[in-house]
Amino acid sequence: MNQGPIDLTIWQVVMAAGFVIVAGIVSMAMRLGMGRSLLVASLRTAGQLGLAALALDFVFNLSTLWAVGPLAVLMLALAGREALRRQKFKLPGSSLDTIGSMALSSFVVAITVTGVVVGAKPWWSPPVFIPLLGMILGNALNGVSISLDRFLSGCVEQRARIEAKLLLGATPNEATLDLAREALRLGLTPMINAMSIVGIVSLPGMMTGQLLAGADPTQAVLYQIVVMYMLAATVALGSFMVVGLARRRVFDADEALRRDLKRK
Repeated sequence: MNQGPIDLTIWQVVMAAGFVIVAGIVSMAMRLGMGRSLLVASLRTAGQLGLAALALDFVFNLSTLWAVGPLAVLMLALAGREALRRQKFKLPGSSLDTIGSMALSSFVVAITVTGVVVGAKPWWSPPVFIPLLGMILGNALNGVSISLDRFLSGCVEQRARIEAKLLLGATPNEATLDLAREALRLGLTPMINAMSIVGIVSLPGMMTGQLLAGADPTQAVLYQIVVMYMLAATVALGSFMVVGLARRRVFDADEALRRDLKRK
């Protein structure tokens, strides 16, 4: 007989914080200098998730598109900001490209999954759309930021090589093709690795959460498969778009590699 969901109290969460305390003690014993970072990260985790709970409760109670829309835009803006913070080099116009790539790939996949695959009525049903969009944006952030960072860093590090190809008659696209491929491989690798070990080495958060809530294991697995596929699609689409746009922006009107790529 399956046990139903187990509700947690604040004191049980405090008990779980003991694991972080142990990690802090290990950090101090090894003189890693990470104790303060662990403390701040732990407090941020509790605070941010607490605020998220309030926001979700508000949106779920309203259950209107006018409540879901602003929250979705806010989530996108925060994800885009974090992706841009991870870039070592600044390219004029890359902010718009990054947010645009994440927005297009994430919202297209999220709307398709909720409205067509899952069949939620309506497609923006908050309990379905918001959690899925959050997972999508989190993974799109990683793929887009890794791919863009590697491409821009490569353009700076391999400037002489790219310019030599241009002098030999290569087009800008031809001169940066190998670098673009490398950036995309790097951006897609974490997602491919996650898909390779899911169910064998790791049980993802969504599936684990459903099981803890008393869901049928078969349904939990089916939902997790859908989630993994949608995440892979979003990471691939977002990475392809942002690198494709960056390949245009790194060259000026004369098809010369720009000189204003600056380290932040």
